[in-house]
Amino acid sequence: MMTNETQRYDAVVVGAGMAGLYMIKRLLDLGLAVRAFEAGGDVGGTWYWNRYPGARVDLESFDYSYSFSEDLQRDWKWSERYAAQPELLSYFNHVADRFGLRQHIEFKTRVISAEFDESRDIWTVELSTGRKVEARYFISAAGVLSTPKPPELEGLETYKGPTYHTGLWPHEGVDFTGKKVAVFGTGSSGSQVVPKIAEQASHLTVFQRTAVYCVPIKNYALTDKMREEAVATYPERRANSRKSRYGIPAQFPSTKVFDVSEAERRAKYEDAWGAQGHLLAFRMTFADILSNEEANETVANFIHGKIKEIVKDPEVAEKLSPRGFPFGTKRPILGTAFYEAFNRPNVSLVTLQDTPVVRVTPTGVQTSDKHREFDAMVFATGFDALTGAILRINIRGRDGLELKKEWAAGPRAYLGLATHGFPNLFFITGPLSPGPLSNMSMSIEQHVDWVADCIAYMRERGLTNVEANADSEIEWRAHVQEVVDGTLYQKANSWYLGANVPGKPRVFIPYLAGHGVYRAKCDEVAAKKYHGFTLSAPSHKRTEAKVKAASA
Repeated sequence: MMTNETQRYDAVVVGAGMAGLYMIKRLLDLGLAVRAFEAGGDVGGTWYWNRYPGARVDLESFDYSYSFSEDLQRDWKWSERYAAQPELLSYFNHVADRFGLRQHIEFKTRVISAEFDESRDIWTVELSTGRKVEARYFISAAGVLSTPKPPELEGLETYKGPTYHTGLWPHEGVDFTGKKVAVFGTGSSGSQVVPKIAEQASHLTVFQRTAVYCVPIKNYALTDKMREEAVATYPERRANSRKSRYGIPAQFPSTKVFDVSEAERRAKYEDAWGAQGHLLAFRMTFADILSNEEANETVANFIHGKIKEIVKDPEVAEKLSPRGFPFGTKRPILGTAFYEAFNRPNVSLVTLQDTPVVRVTPTGVQTSDKHREFDAMVFATGFDALTGAILRINIRGRDGLELKKEWAAGPRAYLGLATHGFPNLFFITGPLSPGPLSNMSMSIEQHVDWVADCIAYMRERGLTNVEANADSEIEWRAHVQEVVDGTLYQKANSWYLGANVPGKPRVFIPYLAGHGVYRAKCDEVAAKKYHGFTLSAPSHKRTEAKVKAASA
């Protein structure tokens, strides 16, 4: 029943994907009144929206899953090494129902704004439905890759055919049989969707801005024996993941590229390319892949050679070979027959550096060399990553501080969890935390647990406010930059730097020291009674304390 009365909760959570679901559960376990708001029509986050053909996770299913429930780990039967979108969506629906989370979520509801009332220590949250709710804690679990980036093409509004963004794919699916289709983008989603559309379209034209490193995925159906072994070793697997650099149970070598012979080096690369089929396979070969440019070139040259072996047309192979940035400094991709798709007679490649788009027309695309007609266009143009979902909400903290203005030169967030001037605002896998450079499920659980434990700590002591200190925030930003300065990452114009979004400040956003190191730092802060944060009592008690101090 609708009411004009402003409803009050202990916590408001933005999003009902992997992060939002676990955040809801942890807060409910603490006995808090929780309300989550999800723009989509159901749970699943990334896997609710990204339904394009070929959508699949690029970490092993056993790792890209929750670890908080042994029963859940035992009971859920993953069907593939790398689960596809339908199975992942089924998993999150199962989690929502199994733990009774759905009743605490309002779907098809966006959070428009959130404003902190310092006199009451309360966030007032405005919703797309026109309602307002209040909460002590405001928690963004909106995801690091959840705000699709629109294409930057002049005249797009004049095109009369259907257009699709991979991050907003129609739930009913799309049939491209017999159609002339354009795909813009060859990143993670583009490399997955291209081979699938190529199987249907009469002709597919792929517009590539920057060539990417795409390593073949070694996917396979899981057997009962494989599942039983995984369940039996889950305790050790998860323990190792929590300590590791990327949040997966993998050991990274101390051996450097030029410590071994060329033959041994090539053997390792061959194994990484073929046998392993793993997102981090090349980064797990040698210790200095991402810190030594000459070492990195050995990987790049090896993959260039593989592309030339696969793609029959030498000119196309060269255009598909990444140049101008080190391997791994843009997110490497696991693909299924991506390069092979360009051997098909119905697939052509247009590189935008050589053949730029002049404008979109009502029937297609005018490039610098000719006009191309299309029945449909697909935009695999990525996301406003890491900060987009947070900053699309009008968030105001103490004294009317606007988060958009405070982050105009780049995000500031102590540990990636909270920012000065905005009490009781938390970010799950926020900017300046490992985020997408770690297994997201591990990063999410670590952040959610930290936030829930912090709230529990305050409640036990009658405290209501937690706020990052300004100096701690500045020191953490400097530390994040110091870590990235020792790597090759800043040699690429990647979405890690915000380089894919016009006007976005060029600041390296993820924390590169690794999941295990980061977890240890967060644990240390908590053990020191949340060092770097200010924890305080309710506003009326603070006022009473000031009056007593003044009269003493």
